[in-house]
Amino acid sequence: MATSSVSKGCFVFKPSSKMRKKNSNVEDYFIEGSDDGEIARIRVNICQRLWDMTKSETEMLQDELNKKILDSLLEFIKKCASSFQSQVNDWASLMRASEIPTAALVLGVNVPDHDMTFHSLSELLKQSVTPFVVSVQAKECTALKHLMQKVLERLIGVDVSVDDDDDEDGGQRTAPVHQKRVHCSLSSLCDWYSSVTKKYEVSPGKKRTSMAKDMLSKPPIVVIFKDLEAFSPRVLQDFIVICSRYIQKLPLMFIFGIATSPSTIQHMLPHSVSSLLCIELFQSLSCTQHLATVVDKLVLNTEFPFKLSGKVLQVLVSIFLYHDFSVRNFIKGLQLALVEHFHSQPLSVLCCPKKEALDHTQKLSHQDVERIRQLPSFMRYVENQEPQKQVELLTNDECVKEVCKILLKALRKYHKNYYPILRCLHTLTSSLPKYPLGKQIREIHISCLEKNVWETEEYDSAMQLLRLMARDELVALLQKCVVILSSSKSKTMKAALGQLQKYLAKFDQLDTLSAEELLQEAVLPENDLQKKTDLFQLQKTLLERKETRRTKKMTPFELLRNQFLEFVDSLVRAHLVPPESQPLNEVCYYGSSGVLRRHLNATPRTSIQTALSHPYYYLQHEGLKTDSGTFSNAAPDICIVHKLHLECGRLINLFDWLEAYSTVVSAAEGKDPDSSDYGKVDELKHARFIQAVSELEFLGFVKSTKMKTDHVARLTWGGC
Repeated sequence: MATSSVSKGCFVFKPSSKMRKKNSNVEDYFIEGSDDGEIARIRVNICQRLWDMTKSETEMLQDELNKKILDSLLEFIKKCASSFQSQVNDWASLMRASEIPTAALVLGVNVPDHDMTFHSLSELLKQSVTPFVVSVQAKECTALKHLMQKVLERLIGVDVSVDDDDDEDGGQRTAPVHQKRVHCSLSSLCDWYSSVTKKYEVSPGKKRTSMAKDMLSKPPIVVIFKDLEAFSPRVLQDFIVICSRYIQKLPLMFIFGIATSPSTIQHMLPHSVSSLLCIELFQSLSCTQHLATVVDKLVLNTEFPFKLSGKVLQVLVSIFLYHDFSVRNFIKGLQLALVEHFHSQPLSVLCCPKKEALDHTQKLSHQDVERIRQLPSFMRYVENQEPQKQVELLTNDECVKEVCKILLKALRKYHKNYYPILRCLHTLTSSLPKYPLGKQIREIHISCLEKNVWETEEYDSAMQLLRLMARDELVALLQKCVVILSSSKSKTMKAALGQLQKYLAKFDQLDTLSAEELLQEAVLPENDLQKKTDLFQLQKTLLERKETRRTKKMTPFELLRNQFLEFVDSLVRAHLVPPESQPLNEVCYYGSSGVLRRHLNATPRTSIQTALSHPYYYLQHEGLKTDSGTFSNAAPDICIVHKLHLECGRLINLFDWLEAYSTVVSAAEGKDPDSSDYGKVDELKHARFIQAVSELEFLGFVKSTKMKTDHVARLTWGGC
């Protein structure tokens, strides 16, 4: 697979059938470098199941979130279609003569997510309203004739499921439109529409076909403009004016996909054109609310065994907030983290449902057990055991497997207690002024993943604000916390639920209780939860009680409020510890944020400069391998030209640049420096140099300048 050429180049060789077959197997990606192929196959199956689960859950969420706006759109289109169905005159009077029903669908700036919404909308329209739905994009409709052609081709090319005796007529009418562009006019569409809609008409004594019984006899023609802002205003104006003249014959409807603001229609269309549209506005759910729902369903879910570390989740959220606002790309990032975790972590075979994980524990090989012993969390666990137990864990594989079962159960129990308390803390603090712990639950979750949240200043500020909350507001939040804990099946959460219900009853009976009775009934939260305390915490509690006695006498509500908040604080300290403190957390937590950032947040400028300055990094050719600070004269032309341009100032003399390039190329060709043709510029070198300079100009390193005709201006700073 070698070739020869007068200049450096890139040559493509098609892989053999054996290579293609080998690369097409997904399991090979996981099995490569693995000593146990069976365990690798199990990891592939688990990863595939979790991938499918992620996909199905997000599709269900998408349908649920879009259901309201899609139902409103369907109702609007059905109403307009029925008006045309009754009588043409009624349609004209309702829509004020020649107005076209138009739905302005504001979807937001998360453009990558719009395709899913339009796909769902098209499917619903085809199932319940009309088979004549066509979607167009601005990049394929740069001129009016292109827009007309796309609309007609996609409408007439749609499979309308006509009977056999109608196929011949339909085929005769569709062929001229596809073959000759001159027939791409709305008059041709009118003829085609009148012939095709005959199958929807019910003659006396004849039943409708199953495909057409739910459709109107005159189903509307819906044209969806996916990206309205990108369309040429002139093209859009001409198309609307032409369509308005056929509204008496064709039940046309428009759907404008708007990413910014409804005022875009006013900016693109003058009043003479916008007055031809009967516009109704539809607002979709914001992308931040959509993301919150996805995080709640996939990230904060005990049934989903795969977890993200705080840094990884922060990377995904940052890309969402600062780049595209795309929930679809957020889900892709989550799936990429899923694949990377199962590929890079052999112990991810235990990242599965409880019963399956316990079964896989017994199948672990000696090498897998050694990997468990090398986990930082497991090493900390061993250090806290008695000496005899430590020896068993370091020498006996079966002992490690039994302990792993216990630790996996404890890890699952930790998650069952973590998420309800996290939701309760978010419920209590999400409505506080300035949102000290964040407005979204993902912000509190990231804080809890990275550190002890109760040791932060934001947490202290939130607790101080809660101590100033009024009775009715605090009771309403307490009721929400009761609802959250009531859905948990954990015994610990049920005990906490009972305590919250007692506090709720005390708030209801607050008028009949005195301060002395509240003090008598007060129970230290640490004793109630059987939690160990240290000397610092005990000293802090005693100082707070002493300070309370020195201050003015507190009302019964203030005493009860402080008791409730102390109980909440004890729950936070007991259950919102970072997952790094849990043994075997590496099994289900993915923490390689750097790998994820390189894949999702690419830096093309850095990659280009690396390729030009160090071509060996990508080409992996031994002839290009050099010591640090040196450069090979056998590098590709563009690399040589780039290296030489780094040695120049702001303006580069093209002739001097060419002379230097010719000298380097002559050395690479092995010519004698003392010969007469060494460094001589011939036609071939001149052509190669011009091509390399053109490529640098295309990449933005240099540009032509009017200051000197034989010079170019450098656009970059610094060296290599």
